[in-house]
Amino acid sequence: MEAVKKSLELYFHIPFCVRKCNYCDFLSAPCTREVQEDYMGALFAELEGKAKEYGDYRVVSVFIGGGTPSVVESKWIAELLEKARQQFAFAEDAEITIEVNPGTVDEEKLQTYYNAGINRLSIGLQSANDAELLSLGRIHSYEQFVETYELARKVGFANINVDVMSALPGQSMESYGETLQKLLQLSPMPEHISAYSLIVEEGTPFAKWEAEGKLDLPDEDAEREMYEKTKSILGEAGFHRYEISNYARAGYECRHNCGYWKRVDYLGFGIGAASLVNNTRFQNDVDLQEYLQKPLLSRCEETRLTLQEQMEETMFLGLRMTKGVSVQAFEQQYGQTLEAVYGAVIRKNIGEGLLTFAIRENDVEKYRKEYMKDDRKKDKYLRLTNKGLDVSNYVMSQFLFD
Repeated sequence: MEAVKKSLELYFHIPFCVRKCNYCDFLSAPCTREVQEDYMGALFAELEGKAKEYGDYRVVSVFIGGGTPSVVESKWIAELLEKARQQFAFAEDAEITIEVNPGTVDEEKLQTYYNAGINRLSIGLQSANDAELLSLGRIHSYEQFVETYELARKVGFANINVDVMSALPGQSMESYGETLQKLLQLSPMPEHISAYSLIVEEGTPFAKWEAEGKLDLPDEDAEREMYEKTKSILGEAGFHRYEISNYARAGYECRHNCGYWKRVDYLGFGIGAASLVNNTRFQNDVDLQEYLQKPLLSRCEETRLTLQEQMEETMFLGLRMTKGVSVQAFEQQYGQTLEAVYGAVIRKNIGEGLLTFAIRENDVEKYRKEYMKDDRKKDKYLRLTNKGLDVSNYVMSQFLFD
């Protein structure tokens, strides 16, 4: 009998974009077609050279991110996935996502993605207000987003995420609410919405302008109100908030990202790409020229996680999900109960109304039938309350060992 293969996620970093947005601190930049072609060749070489180390794995998800992966020729994306399937065993239902920006795709490019087996799109909208898009330095209008969205549906994509942002320069409660409402008026609605609050990162134009007093950002009260509006508007439309910043219609949670939060092994390819395999974290070097010359020698910053570090990650990543952390799974993995390791922290935060124990809704009947005696630890999850989600960083930081 063939051994069951372990689950593995793949991430491919495409570090190119049309131009850098004013808020962006990602590892990305505009480049010539020649550099893009050289990079894809290096990416293919890294994939083919490293895959043989992971023959006992089965790929359950792929994420092609950036940068803006849709700026490179679609044939290279198709070739990338073809080579990945040649090198790895793929689950039949593997989730395969690519990030795209309006203004960088047409029907032919989307059709190539679809034919290559990509079954999920993540479209970067950020705002439905053209003035706000201009302030962000985006290359597209809302009308171009709608055109991209409709083309994706025409091609056949039935799983689409849309990224939006709040607390933008010059943004009002009204304009942010209109962005959300316009998304819900699309036919059909997106299956998934990622809603992030702007963070001004060092080294960006926004950081420079803020320091000079030239960035008109909403105040803290307005930012909080936008956060609450996101929950209410999307909740009323049938979107389930399954992670701090992510909302999905039933069955459309991003499996790849859930894998990150559950600490599923993942392997990153391309400059700066991070990996977690067998409780070892490592990352590729960020130097483009070094990568182009020696893609198989790009690994750096390798760290073997201690048992304590594994526990820490299980908690501060797992608590990002509204489902929380499984009490039973924690004990099975570490041979210790949550109470034994984190009892004092848990009791403190339960007392403050920030954490609670809960049974997953669809497990309630099973729980009643099987665990009505005293064994009430099974199928139980430690999760953030609504109040706790609002101060998640404060709660999660307490699960770090001194």
